[in-house]
Amino acid sequence: MKIASYQMDIVPGNPSENRKKIKMWAEQICKEQQPDILVLPEMWTTAYTLPTLEVTIKPDKDVTELFLEDLASKLNVNIVAGSIAVEEDDGIYNRSYILNRNGQIIYTYDKIHLVPMLDEHLYLIGGRSSVQVFELEGRKMGIIICYDLRFPELVRSLALQGAEVVFVVAEWPMARANHWEVLQQARAIENQLFVVSCNRVGTYDEVEFAGNSMVINPWGDIVHKASSTREETISVSLKLDEVSRIRKDVPVFSSRVPKLYVEDNAN
Repeated sequence: MKIASYQMDIVPGNPSENRKKIKMWAEQICKEQQPDILVLPEMWTTAYTLPTLEVTIKPDKDVTELFLEDLASKLNVNIVAGSIAVEEDDGIYNRSYILNRNGQIIYTYDKIHLVPMLDEHLYLIGGRSSVQVFELEGRKMGIIICYDLRFPELVRSLALQGAEVVFVVAEWPMARANHWEVLQQARAIENQLFVVSCNRVGTYDEVEFAGNSMVINPWGDIVHKASSTREETISVSLKLDEVSRIRKDVPVFSSRVPKLYVEDNAN
């Protein structure tokens, strides 16, 4: 399965310009490489312009969703569409869209864990639905967003549902770049699946972002690692049969004894 991930810089607060960037990139990559899946970073339409987010996205309602549907169908490609800010009646969500080759949205996920260091909770609503797997090209996959990476329960849930690939879309800062790498390897090793991440590069509001988008195999090896500063495309072919082979060689899931694990019942 061929995957192309776009480690991009984001034009702050300008969804139109960012859609133009995505369109040009997607058309070129699909022409040159014919990938099965395109992957975009977190909040790629606006960046983290949280104080002005409500004003920025109001005239943009539904435009990006329609743009993604058209792009997927015209290019005949699946899209893991990073995430964008979406306004609902009760507030703004950080939402991921998954689209198939027909341009149909087959899954949406709202970021559950909001980043206290960025005051996300002052501007966004945390997701209220549990993570679920989705299928592309007949294979089970999952997605989490940035800070979610710090919560191993999410990826374990996806693995128990049969996920072979988990996408991590992010705007992860350079200040915590070492965590970014180590946590991805941990999630891959402990769940014996591929982790494919798409981070942004560049600087906004004095925060430098880490880039280093990665592909990590089920053994925890870094198959591909992008630079920390440049816009670039990460292109890989995943051998998904590695998942079942490694799970057979090291039978973590059949060794689990969940009845002896203490559940967190805190409210």
